[in-house]
Amino acid sequence: MTKLPLIATGNLTRTSLSGQVAVVTGAGGGIGFEAARALVWLGARVVVAEVSLAGEAAAVQINGEFGSDSAIFMRTDVGDERSVKRMAAKVQKMWGQIDIVINNATTAPLGAVNTVPIATWDASYRVNLRGPVLLAKEFLPAMIQRGYGVFVCVGSEGLAYMGAYETLKAAQQHLSRTLDAELEETNVSSFTIGPGMVPTSTAVAGVRQLADFYGKTMAEMDALTKDHQLSVEAAGAGFAAAVVLAQQFRGQEIGVKQALLAAAIPFEETAVQDGDQSFTVENSQQALQLCRQVRATLCEQSDGWQQRSIFERQWMLRDFKKHAGMPVEQWLDALAHLEQSLASDDFTAVQKQQLAVGKLAHYYAHLQDLSKGYIKDPIKLEESLYFIRSWQVEAEKLADLLA
Repeated sequence: MTKLPLIATGNLTRTSLSGQVAVVTGAGGGIGFEAARALVWLGARVVVAEVSLAGEAAAVQINGEFGSDSAIFMRTDVGDERSVKRMAAKVQKMWGQIDIVINNATTAPLGAVNTVPIATWDASYRVNLRGPVLLAKEFLPAMIQRGYGVFVCVGSEGLAYMGAYETLKAAQQHLSRTLDAELEETNVSSFTIGPGMVPTSTAVAGVRQLADFYGKTMAEMDALTKDHQLSVEAAGAGFAAAVVLAQQFRGQEIGVKQALLAAAIPFEETAVQDGDQSFTVENSQQALQLCRQVRATLCEQSDGWQQRSIFERQWMLRDFKKHAGMPVEQWLDALAHLEQSLASDDFTAVQKQQLAVGKLAHYYAHLQDLSKGYIKDPIKLEESLYFIRSWQVEAEKLADLLA
């Protein structure tokens, strides 16, 4: 019996993306290949936009699994404008419009900032930022004109010795936020998704390098990451699921697990042990009370924003989404769901929700900085900062209880 692809185990269907065409860059292997497979299962036809001939083998494999005309290979150098335009023209001739773009192609140079050659930095820029910009310029105008499209950036955040890679990935995240603001009045969605720890060949090779930089063995590095890893297929399924749910995620920076949970796709993760005291019946009542306070505060702020002028309201809502990770309406819904789960002692639902309340605390820290800039009266400033700090503390305490 043929094993079902992971994307088939959730609440999405074979027609979720029926009739749509997706371009997945760097889909010759790894997460890009699995994302392409999942998109085809969901009903889309996929362009494997890959610089190497591995893309040809990937398309052949997908067509063998799902039927001919499911995928085509287009040899594409995402950093070369002529190459991107050639690919776009060929796809337009064969399949018509492009509905979905996933900027999966990447190069991941490692090393200390002062030792990585500038040519390596340039090569990273070429793939990790110039490429997505070229794809946006090529495909977004038609998406806007049609009133539909999904443009996905792939983000990442790292530590020491990852600057030549992560700096450009962070820029790609900002590109997506900029696009979200520019596409606000359209039905075109832009968001960023982060795969997390996925043992692709590129990632494994990178971990080996980092082990040397950090003075650790591979066994020690594996021990640091094994509890957070997802399979390559799960990551690809998460990418595809996020495309289906693009309206829900637009403007956000999400993780693969968030998309998998939203689509009810099961994935392996570390179970909470019986002796783990990070969340217990005893502290659930404290979490419930804090959740109610955090939600009430946010409700009051949201109501206040609605009383502002259109310009002020739009700016505040965008600023909130940028720093809190998702729109205020989604935060209020998520907190209501969390409150319901806490009130019914449904600890499984609480753990599965994985609500990043720490991002609300981050927003309130940002709000304090803003207040210091525009409230000139020292007494009024101190009063404002007092209240905002209390909101931040409530969010931080709730985040700690849910961690």
